[in-house]
Amino acid sequence: MSDVTASCQEFEVTVHTSPGPTCGTFSHLWLNLIGSQGETPPISVSEGDHHLLAGSSCPVRVRASVPLGHLVLVQLRLEARTGFPSLDWHCSRVEVRRLADGQAAEEGRGVTGAGPEVQVFLCDRWLRPADGDVELRSGKLCLLKDETEEKLKQQRLRQLQHQQKLIRWRTYVDGAPQCVDLNSPSELGPNLSYTHKSPGANVHYLKGFADRLEAWTSFTELETFFALSGHQSNTAKFVKAHWTDDWYFGYQCLNGCNPLLLRQTRLLPPNLSVTSDMLLPFLPGGSSLQQELERGTIYLLDYEVLDGIPANVINGKQTYLSAPLCLLHLNGQGQLVPIAIQLQQTPGPQNPVFLPSDPGCDWLLAKIWVRSAEFQCHQLASHYLRTHMLGELCCVATLRQLPQLHPLHQLLMPHVRTSLQINIQARASLLAAGGVFDKASGCGLEALPVLLSRGSERIHYGSLCVPDDLVQRGVDKLPQSYYAQDALRVWDALHRFVVGWVDLYYGGDDEVQQDSELQHWISDINTHGFSHRSSGFPPSLHTKAQVSKFVTMIIFSCSALHAAVNFSQLDFALWMPNSPASMFRPPPQVKGSVTEDDILSFLPDVSSTCRILTTLTVLSQPAVNFVPLCHYKEAVFRDGAHRRLLEEVQAELKVISDDITERNGQLELPYPYLCPARIENSVAI
Repeated sequence: MSDVTASCQEFEVTVHTSPGPTCGTFSHLWLNLIGSQGETPPISVSEGDHHLLAGSSCPVRVRASVPLGHLVLVQLRLEARTGFPSLDWHCSRVEVRRLADGQAAEEGRGVTGAGPEVQVFLCDRWLRPADGDVELRSGKLCLLKDETEEKLKQQRLRQLQHQQKLIRWRTYVDGAPQCVDLNSPSELGPNLSYTHKSPGANVHYLKGFADRLEAWTSFTELETFFALSGHQSNTAKFVKAHWTDDWYFGYQCLNGCNPLLLRQTRLLPPNLSVTSDMLLPFLPGGSSLQQELERGTIYLLDYEVLDGIPANVINGKQTYLSAPLCLLHLNGQGQLVPIAIQLQQTPGPQNPVFLPSDPGCDWLLAKIWVRSAEFQCHQLASHYLRTHMLGELCCVATLRQLPQLHPLHQLLMPHVRTSLQINIQARASLLAAGGVFDKASGCGLEALPVLLSRGSERIHYGSLCVPDDLVQRGVDKLPQSYYAQDALRVWDALHRFVVGWVDLYYGGDDEVQQDSELQHWISDINTHGFSHRSSGFPPSLHTKAQVSKFVTMIIFSCSALHAAVNFSQLDFALWMPNSPASMFRPPPQVKGSVTEDDILSFLPDVSSTCRILTTLTVLSQPAVNFVPLCHYKEAVFRDGAHRRLLEEVQAELKVISDDITERNGQLELPYPYLCPARIENSVAI
């Protein structure tokens, strides 16, 4: 818009309220225009017949008595109306058209024409009287270097300073990523909170067992409970039928609810007391342990993160944790089967190595101990830490360091925004006194901070980046590794989308290095997140490729990874012996002392079983209003260049969904959790 030199200028301003049924408000709206040279005094918009009704447009004429120069900002301020409720208002946009000389008079006489171009100031968010002055900008997303007006540079800075006062860091657990310094979802305000519409999981049958504090009387009783629980998927039924099979034990390491721990090993851990002769019966004829290690067919599960962690007291009874080491072998049928299990980290005569040739109950109990250790690591490290806490970390850093007009703010917020509310709720309920971890998990409130801290110390940046992680763990080419296959395809589609987005705004690597907002953002993530020296997190971002990879990691972790580790939970845990949340007797120190009846005495009691399953039933329900991966409600994604990128990634994800559906139709046990149509865009439950 050209400079205005006339002593009096007139503008036609139209304020648009979003169409949602609750978007309107009774409040007064004051508006003023800010130009590069001057500004207008506030003028009331909602007067006379004009009200801020849902879906309405309120026109107003604004007259400037001093030259404004370039119009750069529209300033809005809501004021509660006396005697009326102070409702939040969702503003869609403000449109401004400068009336040319004589045009105002002509329009007053009914003479109309095309007129100058309309300048659009996008809002697309909630405003409240308590917000004070809110400044809207026109134009496209841009980097700080592309700001041509000093007032717009100052507006970016003011916005961040305001955000940094509202959104502050707080330590939740020493040594783990920090969280937002808020105690209630109500403190988030309407733009950072959301409504999760649950389909209403039926936990009636589960609650009926809540008062039984004794152990299950028999596997027959457990089977009856399973049959009547009302939540058996085909996967849950398959788990119940095959949970004792060695091949299925290995299959779950690849495609269960925690496919992140198994890794190939070419060197045995020094604290695992196995010998080549001990394992010879479980290897191919004519081969040896050393040869199988060299071939890459030996895999390891190592739960050392649990070593020495204090176990919980549940219903007045002491529970026990172990930190197993488990060796698996990739056999000639392409199956991963366990061949040795040591239940504690320190070798010794009271820590035997259990083998498939041991009495059946010994071997089964050893596998159950591994599955119980798996439950603790899955819930707190793979699930809560790597998706929930990571999402919150990146959300807080984004709000504090990237202004709304920064292109990465707009790309990231739909994927991380919901992590604030769900994590605040989790810290107040599931992870608090009286919550499910306190009352039903082997890792209770005393162990929880220890495991989160240790888990954070052990996270490496490469383990969060799917291509690096799969290769480093040697699971990328395993024939039945459906998680790996699907995760890599989804990652690649997201990565191409992010690369395209980054290319729109960064002309070269030098522009990445010069983006001070971006560098403050990655510094904030490092300072308040995974700051240990061996984390591998980039301390700064130097290239477009680095930016694209890091942003892809965040989006994948908060969408696809969360889908894989969260929405699979009930399928694998409904048959409780397959995934016991606690163990009520210590690990056996000798072989041959356990009967089938004894196994039940190790497992969770009736009450704690039902507490866990009630929680998992709720968490495993996708919302009826869930947003699928790479679907966005925000107006910025309807822009031409953004829309083209979006159409491309959505088409690619549709192909992946179709391929996975076709593959699953041919499998006895489908793997559906990374089908893009089922992946939620963010951590919302």
